[in-house]
Amino acid sequence: MSAARRRKEWQKDQEHRVQLPNQPGGRTLDSTPGLQVLTAPAVLTLTLVALSFLPRIQSNLALAISIWGAAIVLLAWLLMLYLKLRHEHASRTFQTMLRPQHYVQALVQLAVFAYWGLHWRPVYEFGTLLAAQLIFAYVFDMLLAWSRRETYTLGFGPFPIIFSINLFLWFRDDWFYLQFLMVGIGFLGKEFVRWKREGRTVHIFNPSAFSLGLFSLVLIATGTTDLTWGQEIASTLTLAPMIYLYLFLLGLVVMYFFSITLVSGAAAMVLFGLSALYTSLTGVPYFLDSEIPAAVFLGLHLLVTDPSTSPRSRAGKLVFGGLYGLGVFGLYSLLGAYGAPTFYDKLLAVPLLNLSVRGIDALIPVIRRSRAIKLLRLDWAPLGLNPVHMAIWIIFFGSMTAMGKTDGMHPGDSLPFWEQACAEDRQTACNRLIQLEASYCGDNSAWACNELGGHYRQGEIVSSDANLALGYFSRACELRFQPACVNLLDPGNFSRINPRALDLRLLLREGGQNLMEMTEPELYERACVQHDWDFACDKIMSAS
Repeated sequence: MSAARRRKEWQKDQEHRVQLPNQPGGRTLDSTPGLQVLTAPAVLTLTLVALSFLPRIQSNLALAISIWGAAIVLLAWLLMLYLKLRHEHASRTFQTMLRPQHYVQALVQLAVFAYWGLHWRPVYEFGTLLAAQLIFAYVFDMLLAWSRRETYTLGFGPFPIIFSINLFLWFRDDWFYLQFLMVGIGFLGKEFVRWKREGRTVHIFNPSAFSLGLFSLVLIATGTTDLTWGQEIASTLTLAPMIYLYLFLLGLVVMYFFSITLVSGAAAMVLFGLSALYTSLTGVPYFLDSEIPAAVFLGLHLLVTDPSTSPRSRAGKLVFGGLYGLGVFGLYSLLGAYGAPTFYDKLLAVPLLNLSVRGIDALIPVIRRSRAIKLLRLDWAPLGLNPVHMAIWIIFFGSMTAMGKTDGMHPGDSLPFWEQACAEDRQTACNRLIQLEASYCGDNSAWACNELGGHYRQGEIVSSDANLALGYFSRACELRFQPACVNLLDPGNFSRINPRALDLRLLLREGGQNLMEMTEPELYERACVQHDWDFACDKIMSAS
């Protein structure tokens, strides 16, 4: 066959393929032209409708209506797109590209859901709604792409976006239509909120962080956090045993494949250092019951590390990660001072950092020219290798673990610690005591409810509030705590006793599961030795 003929056949073959810029790490397959491709979003939308008839969704009419409403929006959009393309005699195509940064990250996130769900069942019960969001995301992404250009790149891209959103924020069933809105805004932000960087037009924000940050601001401003599971999500990760070690091991997978070690490591080191400094100055932990909260530890591995919206250079990644740690640290205090839930700290920091990327990129050349960098030889070649970064991170995490700063008991887990700190008028200690007792009261610890009632009746460490006191005493009395019933009948006094064994099963759990299987002697030994409850020590002494 002549060279000219072979060239003509090659050119003819290329006419049946969609040409896209080469993207490393992906696998490209032939496209399918025509309007037949619109059957894919149609079938997926009908699948979404079919999901709405599952018992999990049919048990709540508002939830079913949310899914039907999302499907109607997608079908209407699909119909308008079809009519427009048919009128213009235009076609649309698929391009298949499988990128490791999508499917590896999705598998790691799925592993988090799997382990977390073993110890907090609502995660598994939420699986159907997670699937509904994935279907919605794929259809929304397809229609958005085909509304603006000829080709849609099919891959695993929506998976890490949806999983990332749902690792940090869910709307409750009655308000679930807002979850679909949050997903849609994430994809719209990726498509429309863009800038020029390194000679290319790219999206500014991590799509999941953009949605999470925007909705966090709205929820804070309107005081409607109770529409979500946000607080429960942030606090229930520790129900899974050894959650820090588990997240650390999963994080190593992402670090190995995508060299994000400097971002995660710098964020963790800054947070740990600032927390340690605060404790040394005030005598109390900065965060309530950890050096780095588990949800923040998750965020610095799987939320802030998107390579598309973070610096490329090693120095830039260090600065970016350090600023994330600093941002979370500062936002925690700011949100607490404002009276807003503090779990938003890790969510609000990421969009702010995404906006800083070009500034960091411009700063790095200045840093590299500094005398300190040259003297310290921080640009020494071996220091730039990802395995070296991972080794340093492993040593640092191992040191944290050896000091008891990851899994295991933390001083902030102990109520007597906060009672003593409050009595000594240490910074924020009384507020932390109220916060911790409110959490245990919410879990039906009658003793904690009675203590809260006493605080609001006496008005010594919190403003006096007779209605709140009455409410807490009533709840404790309903839980058959006799002193609380006495307090309801005698408003002039405050009756209290030591926690019962049933209360200790909640008060001693250290962020984990309730200690329902632990024997009473073991409970009192734990209360004495690990939590410094004097009455428990006295009980052990009298029993012996």
